[in-house]
Amino acid sequence: MTIVVKIGGTALEDAAVLRKCARAIADLAQDGHRVAVVHGGGSALTRMLKKLGKQSEFVGGLRVTDAETRDVALMVLGGMINKKMVAAIQATGMPAVGFCGGDGMTFRARKKLVRGSDLGFVGEICFAEPCWIEALWQQGGIPVLASLALGADGEYYNVNADEMAAACAAACHANALIFLTDVPGVKDAAGAVIPWLSMKHADDLVAGAVVSGGMLPKLRACKQALQQGVGRVRILPASDADALTHFFLTKIPCGTEVIPA
Repeated sequence: MTIVVKIGGTALEDAAVLRKCARAIADLAQDGHRVAVVHGGGSALTRMLKKLGKQSEFVGGLRVTDAETRDVALMVLGGMINKKMVAAIQATGMPAVGFCGGDGMTFRARKKLVRGSDLGFVGEICFAEPCWIEALWQQGGIPVLASLALGADGEYYNVNADEMAAACAAACHANALIFLTDVPGVKDAAGAVIPWLSMKHADDLVAGAVVSGGMLPKLRACKQALQQGVGRVRILPASDADALTHFFLTKIPCGTEVIPA
């Protein structure tokens, strides 16, 4: 099977959780699955920007990105975080190759507008060519993608990692897209995790402001993936990453499965 795993939040900040995620990803690959990893790194980017005296601003869960912020994102996401993820996977004995969406013209971006707001160098994926991802799979490797892509203007754009993961899953005709995150799942108004969430229910939660912030682009990405033919989509706490290897075999008691109906 083809599985895209998106990693963000605690998984990238906590060494023990990162090792657990890397081990689960390696186990999937060793079981014969084609696995691609897409990572975020927003917390590390925010810290670096703060050190440089820049305050982060968000609109609809997306970071406003001027040219300087974009350049720092290239350094942090495409450099430090990407290579940290590669190192964690390779520590398990599996080969991993890190790159960003702009490499090999794998993903192309266009400027993204949110409620008519210009967020600067924030992009959305408008084209995908997964031949380099498939080439790595043919050689037994695990591709690790940073969420940056080139526009037709030759500029790099910061792409929300959840949206990049959805675009990657759709382009690779993935059987599953799994978000490993620092929350236990999507919660209802009472704070309880919803085990099965239809897109209609998700839209209601957004309209009622029950979910907000970083969960907004995540739910949009879930919807995008399902609409573009990805078989299954699940939001899973990174601390339970070892459940990944049982994803198609047993009922997983944690996280939220997002379903079309």
